[in-house]
Amino acid sequence: MQTEAAVLWGRGEEWSVESIELDEPRRNEVLIRMESTGLCHSDGHLATGALPSALPIIGGHEGAGVVERVGEGVTRVKPGDHVTFSSVPSCGRCPACASGHQNQCDRLGIMGSGKQLEDQTARHHARDEDLALMCLLGTFSRHTVIHESQAIPFDPGIPFAQAGLVSCAVITGWGSVIHASGIKPGDDVVVIGVGGVGVNAVQAARFAGARTIVGVDPVAAKRDFALHFGATHVAESIEAAYDLVKAETKGRLAQRVIVTMDATRGEVLQPILRMTGKLGRIVLCSLAAAGPQPLTLNLFDLTMREKQIVGSLSGSANPNDEIPRLLDLYQRGLLNLDDQISRSYQLEEINKGYADMKDGVNLRGVLVNGN
Repeated sequence: MQTEAAVLWGRGEEWSVESIELDEPRRNEVLIRMESTGLCHSDGHLATGALPSALPIIGGHEGAGVVERVGEGVTRVKPGDHVTFSSVPSCGRCPACASGHQNQCDRLGIMGSGKQLEDQTARHHARDEDLALMCLLGTFSRHTVIHESQAIPFDPGIPFAQAGLVSCAVITGWGSVIHASGIKPGDDVVVIGVGGVGVNAVQAARFAGARTIVGVDPVAAKRDFALHFGATHVAESIEAAYDLVKAETKGRLAQRVIVTMDATRGEVLQPILRMTGKLGRIVLCSLAAAGPQPLTLNLFDLTMREKQIVGSLSGSANPNDEIPRLLDLYQRGLLNLDDQISRSYQLEEINKGYADMKDGVNLRGVLVNGN
C-alpha cells in the first residue's frame, strides 16, 4: 500500500515527508494506522548524528494507533485494537527478560539495523531503497508495520495522544525515579532538565513521597511546568540549584538526582556529583552522544561518601507491565498526561515541531493523523 512518512535521508538534514511503499505484515507482524506520535529529543539526535542509526530511516518511537491488519501467528492484538508501543522490543525469554529486565532484552542488539525483528528485512520503501525504523517502530508515519511484541493494547476510552506519551517520555521519566533511583519517602530529589521526560520524573518523585523536589532548567516556561507538575522549588542552573538544595536540606544535599536534560554531557557530572549527598544516587536517563566523552570526577568524594552514578534505559521498567499500570494511574487521576501536550502538528509540520522544541516552546509536541 501507499502511505506517507517522515524520512531522514542524511545527517544534518530535515525530515522529508513523502510517499512510501508499505508491505503487508508478515508472520507475527501487525499493520498500524498511526493516530498520534510524540516529538522526542531522541529522534532529533538521529538528525544530528549523536544517535547512530542506519539511513535512510523513518523516525518516531512514541505514539499510539489502531491495528488494521495482522499477519500469520499474531495472537496479542486483533484488528480494531487501540495500541501504544514499547520502544524497546522484548522476547520474554532471554536472561535479561527472565530476570525482570525487559528493557535490556537481547533483542536490543537488533534495533540498530532498523529492520524487522523476525527476519531483518524491510517493509517500508521509498526511492527504490529500504527504510530503517527508529526503535523498529517508525511512528512518524500514517501507517507502519511492527512486530506484535511491541504493540500494547489500551482502553479505547483513553485519548491517543495521551496514551502515546506513555510509550517513551512518561515511562522514562517516571521509571527513572520509581525503579532506578531507589527513592524512599522523605527523600530530597533534584530533576535536571524539566522537559517531556523531566516532568514525569517530577510527578514520580511527588507520588513516591519526596520531601523536596527541585526542577532545574534554563527555560523559564519549563520551570513553571515543573512547579505545575509537583516541584517544590526550581532553579535555572545546576550551580543555582546547589545553593538551593544545600539550604533546604541543611547541608545534607540531595539523595536522588535525576538527569533528564536533552543530551547528557560529561562536564555536568562533577557539579551534579557535588550536589548529591552521602549514599545518594545519580540517575542518567537522557541520551549522550555515542562514544567516549572527557570526564573529570572527584573520585575521593564518590568513594568516601558512597555515591552512585547509574544509567537507566526506558525507566528501567518492564514496558508490558509498566505501560498498562501508568495508563491506569492516568484514568484514576493520579498521573497528569493531559497538561503535557503543548501543541499538535500535522505530519507535514514535523520540522516546525522540532524547531519549536529547540526554541523551548513546547513541553511535548505531538503529530496527529489528519486523515
